[in-house]
Amino acid sequence: MTIPKTAPAAGDARRTAAAAAIAGLLPLLGWLPAPDATAQAFPARPIRLLIPASPGGPADIVARIVAQSYGEAIGQSLVADNRAGAGGGIGAEIVARSQPDGYTVMISHSGPLAIEPLRQSKPSYDPLRDFTAVSLVAEQAYVLIVHPSVQAKTVQELVALARTRPGKMNFASGGPGTGIHMAAELFNLVAGLKVVHVPYKGAGPGMGALIGGEVDMMFNGISSALPQVRAGKLRALAMAGTKRSNLLPELPTIQEAGFRYDTSGWYGYVGPAGLPKPIVARLNEALVKTLATPEVRERFASQGIDGIGSTPAAFAEFLRDEMAKWRKVIAASGLKGD
Repeated sequence: MTIPKTAPAAGDARRTAAAAAIAGLLPLLGWLPAPDATAQAFPARPIRLLIPASPGGPADIVARIVAQSYGEAIGQSLVADNRAGAGGGIGAEIVARSQPDGYTVMISHSGPLAIEPLRQSKPSYDPLRDFTAVSLVAEQAYVLIVHPSVQAKTVQELVALARTRPGKMNFASGGPGTGIHMAAELFNLVAGLKVVHVPYKGAGPGMGALIGGEVDMMFNGISSALPQVRAGKLRALAMAGTKRSNLLPELPTIQEAGFRYDTSGWYGYVGPAGLPKPIVARLNEALVKTLATPEVRERFASQGIDGIGSTPAAFAEFLRDEMAKWRKVIAASGLKGD
């Protein structure tokens, strides 16, 4: 059958032109991901959760309280992977170099994201450029603890003792550039002390050294310190934040001892740079939902931890502020790394 070659109507001509334009775009559109499909398909397998700290430390405790309920909220299990070392930098590098597909995330403390890169003359990653902020998770008060052999029962007595022994007393940390390391360095700075830093490969080993009497003192999250304090293996002198803890209401703050001092541990979720927005939104939505559950809130409260939850943008802004704060402390203390 022969089709007559008649002139098309004006409406037909417009439709023909539009169809041709769309046909020309289809090869290009084929390269673009479908946002809805990305969001609906994620996650299709378990998610690797990097914990840049040793088992038993504050970051590990926070991570494991959240992990099970978070897995239920997001529909897949989270597989914990502890990678301590280099102030958390080892775990952070793994995440920074991973595929931005949402299947590798990190629950970080301040060390790898706000402190350690500032100490290095040639950092291997940039906290603001190489990660995608997902959400703040929690804040935990630090407590100043000493070995029972230390002849001090208050902050004032500890400061007086340390001033008579410059360079002879020491403190443990979970490694250079970790939050608990910087908490002690900040204490040195505000109290005019020269207590020597002894780094360990994680807060857990540092606590073991303190209990064993290898070191004199340490700052640590209250969740890690409290069992040892209650068992009489360590002595708590003060809280590092601006308020007392409900778990140790009789324990004063360092500020109450007359020093301008305030720091605490915080924890947040990040992924590698370039995470698609639908995946970030999915990770954030499930995490915020998890932090609001009674089970997680009760477990946090029993450990002296405050759940937070935030938007990705708010967490990114928080990171910028934290880096600005610790940059000043590092400069004043001369704590540049190698």
